[in-house]
Amino acid sequence: MLKMNQLNKVYRTHMIETHALRGFDIHVKEGEFVAVTGPSGSGKTTFLNIAGLLEDFTGGDYFLDGVNVRGMDDSARSRLRNEKLGFIFQGFNLIPDLNLFDNVDVPLRYRGFDSAERKRRIEEALGRVGLASRQKHYPAELSGGQQQRVAIARALAGSPKLLLADEPTGNLDSQMARGVMELLEEINSQGTTILMVTHDAELAARAQRNVHIIDGQVTDLMRETNISLAAVAAHIPTNA
Repeated sequence: MLKMNQLNKVYRTHMIETHALRGFDIHVKEGEFVAVTGPSGSGKTTFLNIAGLLEDFTGGDYFLDGVNVRGMDDSARSRLRNEKLGFIFQGFNLIPDLNLFDNVDVPLRYRGFDSAERKRRIEEALGRVGLASRQKHYPAELSGGQQQRVAIARALAGSPKLLLADEPTGNLDSQMARGVMELLEEINSQGTTILMVTHDAELAARAQRNVHIIDGQVTDLMRETNISLAAVAAHIPTNA
C-alpha cells in the first residue's frame, strides 16, 4: 500500500541545510495497522506530510498503492490524494458553523459526487462511527471523543484505501482515547490500511506493528524484537 525507498527530505535556506529524512525506508502492506512513534523533531511530521502527498521529497522513491509519485505535479498529486487517502488530525479540524452532515460533506463536494451519492456516503459514514442520529448537531454540542468520531467519518466517507492519523487521541482523555482506538481497530478489521502517528505507548502497542523514527530514519521495532528473541532462543539449551 505504501512503500518508501531511500527517501530523503532536505530543507534548505540561504544559510543552512536541514536533513529531515535520510535514507528513509518503510513498507506498509495493504490491511496493516502501523503505529509510528518517535521523539519531537525526529521526522514524524515530515514523513506523514510526504505520505499524505502534502509535501514533496528531495530524493528516493515513494509508491502509493503501486503508483510512484516522484515527479508528479500538484494536480496529479491532488487527484491521487483524493482517491486513495483519508486524514484524521489531532485537532479534529471541524468547521464550527456547519452541522455534522455538512462537515462530512465538504470533502465530498470537492470530489464531485452528486447529492444523492454524497448523502448515502455521509449517512453510512456517520452510522459507522455511531453518530447517525446526530447529523444536525454542531461540533460544539459534542464531546471531544464524538468530534473525533465525526473527523473519522469525514475521512471514511471518501472510501480511502489508506487512513493517515496524526495523534488522533492527543486531545482526548484516556477513556475517549480508548474508544477512538477501538473504532480505528474496527475500521482496520474491515480492510482499511491505517498509519497512525502517536506519542501514546499504550495505543502504539495495540497496533499490528510499531515503527520508530529517530533522526530522520526508521526503525521497525517489531522486526528488531523478533530478531532479539530469536537470538536469545538460539542460545538457550534444549534441556533448559
